[in-house]
Amino acid sequence: MPQDTPDILRKILARKLEEITAACEQVSLRQISAQAADASAPRGFISAMQQRIANGDPAIIAEIKKASPSKGVIREDFDPVALAKSYSDGGAACLSVLTDRDFFQGSPEYLQSARSACDLPVIRKDFIVDEYQVYEARAMHADCILLIVAALGDAQMAELNGLAAHLGMDVLIEAHDAEELERALAVSPSLVGINNRNLRTFEVSLDTTFDLLGRIPEDCLVVTESGILTTDDVTAMQDKNVHAFLVGEAFMRAPDPGVRMRELFFTQ
Repeated sequence: MPQDTPDILRKILARKLEEITAACEQVSLRQISAQAADASAPRGFISAMQQRIANGDPAIIAEIKKASPSKGVIREDFDPVALAKSYSDGGAACLSVLTDRDFFQGSPEYLQSARSACDLPVIRKDFIVDEYQVYEARAMHADCILLIVAALGDAQMAELNGLAAHLGMDVLIEAHDAEELERALAVSPSLVGINNRNLRTFEVSLDTTFDLLGRIPEDCLVVTESGILTTDDVTAMQDKNVHAFLVGEAFMRAPDPGVRMRELFFTQ
């Protein structure tokens, strides 16, 4: 873990290590790797996004998230199956499902239910710090995993990225600033997320994405994360040739998330 990791992230990561230890006692690494090998073939996460962009549409990763540490419960009426169907009907390219229990009130079962309800590829949104969790993600039929640069050392990130690729999953590597982006690019990623939320202040600025774009190779797909709330935000990103978006809260607070998605992305 990097020395300057924010306190809330340190707390989450410490809990992750406890979870992994407990999980290993129930299902060994050998058993979970066997389950991963038996899982259905991954759906192409990156290819689904690339296809949407090639067709002239935005590539939207629509998030299924019940709560967050900073906002508490975001959606009381929480039904992963209904949400997945709504997002699929609304034009999402992929789904993002929170599986962290303690801080985001997520669950692996939510990912499995959402994926079974539609044909979209799904990313496991969690704090992955150990190979066990990568096998676990594939065992729950995740098509992609999230690696957060702020939570990982360089060797650790490279190892987990390589294991995911070995298992046939795509990887979204998430950076919050220029230093993290430089570390992310060291593993030659195909998919990079720029999170516009400052991990220390929780302030959100779309300038984070704009400022970092010039550092990213053209063959790397860029996903802008956090702070996409209006059609003007979408247009501003598209004007800078950013066509991939991860959106959660703006959808989850809407009565029908899929309808809100269409309003935000397809009515310009």
